[in-house]
Parts: sequence; C-alpha cells; structure tokens
Amino acid sequence: MIFTTKAEYGVRLLIQLGRQESGHPVSLKAIAEVENLPLAYCERIAALLKKAGLVAATRGAHGGYVLARPASEITMDQAVLALEGAIAPMDCFIDDRESRVLCSHLADGEHCATKLLWTRVQMGVIKSLQRTTLAELVDFASPTEKTLEIHG
Repeated sequence: MIFTTKAEYGVRLLIQLGRQESGHPVSLKAIAEVENLPLAYCERIAALLKKAGLVAATRGAHGGYVLARPASEITMDQAVLALEGAIAPMDCFIDDRESRVLCSHLADGEHCATKLLWTRVQMGVIKSLQRTTLAELVDFASPTEKTLEIHG
C-alpha cells in the first residue's frame, strides 16, 4: 500500500504546526518554505485538514493555521483518512461504510480467497495509524530538523 504525497505532505504540515509551542498561527507559505513543498499543494492539503477538523485557520496580517486540538488528541488515522480517504491495500477493495470490506471482482463480494489476507493487512495499517499520535511524531522530530521561527 502506497500513500500519496497528500499524506506525506499533510503529516509534515501537521508536525510543523505541532512544533509551534507559541500557539500563534503559522502561514502556509512559511511551512512550504521550511519543508520545501509547493505552496499551492499545501493550500489544498490544509483545506482537507481543516474540513476534517484537524486544523483551524485565521485571516489577517497575522493569520495562518493552528492545530484545532492538542497534538496528543490527533491520531494519524484521522489525518490519513482526511487526506487519502479510505485505506485499502488493494484496488479491488470496496468499503461499504458498514465496517465491511467487499471484493469488487466477485458477484457476492464475500468469498474472495485472498480477502482474509488483505483485510488483515488493512486492519494492521489502520491500527498502527490509530496508535500513532501527532504528539509522538512531534516528540520524535529531531531538534536539528528545520523548524519555523515565529516572531509575534
């Protein structure tokens, strides 16, 4: 299972916001510069994170983005779901929104011989993402890693 750059860049954006102890809003331009990311793409990613309630935005000269809740309350499954949508290890998986995974290449969707394997893979990934908080990633970040300088 390969996640797209939306997940990668979105997590990096969240980590930068989580590293801000001041609680002051941070511009996407500043995050894009320090992370070497395309600003237009960061804007689309931030919109997805805002829609999911993970970040909040303020307007004005000193506006920008902040975490919508403490980093310890933001899990990576929330972030990845907001950015990537449903997590499926195979293209043939269909989530019917009732916590069931169906197989698209079989009529009944229930008797696919490989479904057990791919369901276990899917659940393993989801559980790992659920157990990982943004606070853990922020704490894990190297002190020498690039960080934003906020002057308030």
